[in-house]
Amino acid sequence: MNYNVIYDGNCNLCVTLVQLLESLDNGKMFKYTPMQDTESLNRFGITSKDCEMGMILLDADAPEKRWQGSAAAEEIGRLLPMGSIFVEAYRALPGVKWAGDRIYEQIRDNRYTLFGKRGTTYQSAYPIGCSSTGNCAN
Repeated sequence: MNYNVIYDGNCNLCVTLVQLLESLDNGKMFKYTPMQDTESLNRFGITSKDCEMGMILLDADAPEKRWQGSAAAEEIGRLLPMGSIFVEAYRALPGVKWAGDRIYEQIRDNRYTLFGKRGTTYQSAYPIGCSSTGNCAN
């Protein structure tokens, strides 16, 4: 399966996490586009208002299937090798998921203050529409 990750390309924390995911996956399962790429967002029927609720993960084969915010982070974690063990434990511990959701919201709403804002939007080495070998569909 393949997934599209829509992230804030101006957020230092978001970009660092995307770069980490890129290094783990090498574009095999995940492709990326920044929230600032309105052309790509329009293809998926996503507005800038939608992006205010946090990162978005789309099933590339069925884009109507999507996760957002902390649910997207959990699903990405679950998809990584051995990740489902940690995500299931996280979800099973009483109160931890609730706390994690609140922490995500605080970070989302204060990300530029807490982690800074980039001067330029980060463009992934594995953009949506490109294969892991760098071949891009036009």
